[in-house]
Amino acid sequence: QVQLTESGGGLVQAGGSLRLSCVASGRLFNTYTMVWFRQAPGKEREFVAGINYSGSTTYYADSVKGRFTISRDNAKNTSYLQMNSLKPEDTAVYYCAGRQWDARQPMGVRSYPYWGQGTQVTVSS
Repeated sequence: QVQLTESGGGLVQAGGSLRLSCVASGRLFNTYTMVWFRQAPGKEREFVAGINYSGSTTYYADSVKGRFTISRDNAKNTSYLQMNSLKPEDTAVYYCAGRQWDARQPMGVRSYPYWGQGTQVTVSS
């Protein structure tokens, strides 16, 4: 069983930055697609960013392109989400998720068996 643990959330003013981290247990991290989703109150969980097992391919939701950067360090079993130019509409609980790599697009929330507990990001105006 893989356990994912997020950290790095908090309260920040609009225009500020945060970096989220997701540490995975186990020895197969370098075979996983890793993603970040977020969920705001009253809304469905939405895809934010994804990265393939090697880090050579990344994916972003249109709403965060140019502001957020996903990366990974396989030696540390860690995925990161660098969030810059934050906006109040970025306020949500952010979740990391992972699955064994395959050729499917990474945006499907139901395709991930491993989830973190979530970390709150609040952006004040």
